[in-house]
Amino acid sequence: MTQETSGADQNINPPSFVPSAGRRQRPSASAPQSFAPARSRATGSSGARRSGDDAAEASSARSITPDNGGSADSVTSSSQHAVGAATPPPSFSPNARRAARRSTPGDAMPQSIAPTRARRSSGSSRNAVRPASTPADPQMSRPAAASLRAGRGSISPGAGMARAVRPRHRAGRIAAIAVAVLVAALVVSVFGAWTWVNGRLNKADWLTDSADTPASTWLILGSDERDGSTDYGGVDDVSGYRTDTILVLTKPKSGASSLISIPRDSLMNVDGQYMKINSVAQFAGNKALVGEIETLTSQRIDHVAQIKFGGLQEVVNALGGIELCYDQDVQDAYSGLNWQAGCHTADGATALSFSRMRYADAQGDFGRNARQRQVIAAIVKKASSAQTLTNPAKVSKLASAGLDSLTVDNKTTPFTLLSMALAFKAATGSNGISGSVYWSDPDYYVDGVGSSVLLDDAKNTELFSELAAGTHAAGTVGTLAES
Repeated sequence: MTQETSGADQNINPPSFVPSAGRRQRPSASAPQSFAPARSRATGSSGARRSGDDAAEASSARSITPDNGGSADSVTSSSQHAVGAATPPPSFSPNARRAARRSTPGDAMPQSIAPTRARRSSGSSRNAVRPASTPADPQMSRPAAASLRAGRGSISPGAGMARAVRPRHRAGRIAAIAVAVLVAALVVSVFGAWTWVNGRLNKADWLTDSADTPASTWLILGSDERDGSTDYGGVDDVSGYRTDTILVLTKPKSGASSLISIPRDSLMNVDGQYMKINSVAQFAGNKALVGEIETLTSQRIDHVAQIKFGGLQEVVNALGGIELCYDQDVQDAYSGLNWQAGCHTADGATALSFSRMRYADAQGDFGRNARQRQVIAAIVKKASSAQTLTNPAKVSKLASAGLDSLTVDNKTTPFTLLSMALAFKAATGSNGISGSVYWSDPDYYVDGVGSSVLLDDAKNTELFSELAAGTHAAGTVGTLAES
């Protein structure tokens, strides 16, 4: 049979097809097209409507199957007729639908793909359609993904999660800003305190150029300078000043810290001249005193801190008094101490007399050394307590009292003072080492000097070597501890 097709026929009766998903085809004015909502459509092989056998019509129907792209039709026909006249367009024939329903699974039944359901987005002239086979954004929230699969408008990927995460991000930014502000305030406060303390330090030339040693070593001096700053009630029978309190504070790299007293009457030989150690600074200078201590201990003195007795009195008053204990009744006119045996809260004047008294003590100067260490330990304990540190007014008063009466070496900084305070606390604690140096004769007489304490140089060198290395056991050391 000869196949003939004219241009007029094509214009009048184009084949039916299923439009691509998500697009609506505008029908031609000359030849409107019909879209079959059913899964299959049957048309006559000749393009004309027949009133004969419906089954025969179904068997010759055209089969339209879109390929993967949905842009081409595969058309199969048992026969085609050339039509010279205009042919009416295809329509939804009831017979055609019945023929499709009567077809058996074995028959060749045309297949078609129904257009995807689409819903017009609000505010848009286009249909927002997402094919069911396209997976949703893995970062999209479940409600957003479900809405997208149902064709409910256009949804940006990750929008649901962005809405959920944004408040947490905002809270995180607020917290970060708050932390930054607090850190900045802390830095400003620390810098301000550092500048304030450093500006009030009274410095003097104390240090020698001796070789460095591993441990950190401080020389702590208490001066009885008669400058009118004390009101302890004792007898002022000495002119000038004396360093009646001499303590060596050692902090090794590892091991226990130590606080060791050197008796004020210890005999020294300074440039061939004998004198007691408490008068070296006045007659030979500050560096001469530091040099004698370095010879005695075989350790370099890293820093020096000297406090006047009047300053000690003010520090104790700033703390509101300290707890002191002594097991004897004392009425001493020289120091002005009036004490009833036991433990008492001592004010500044009482604490100063307590640390100076020696004539009423059976152990003399050695007993005084022990009480001086007790006073220092009590000051450090109360100054570092939470009750004091959480009271800004008390801290400020305490710092002012201490700095006004303190003289340090040229290399001392606020950090040095903090390190010294921590070493004091460790040395006077239960795991620290305290005591006095070793001596061989506590009443050694020298012409022009009087009764002096003759030190045991060999034992003291060994003691400080162990203290600097951190190998000495915690506890009390010195001649008194062994006697």
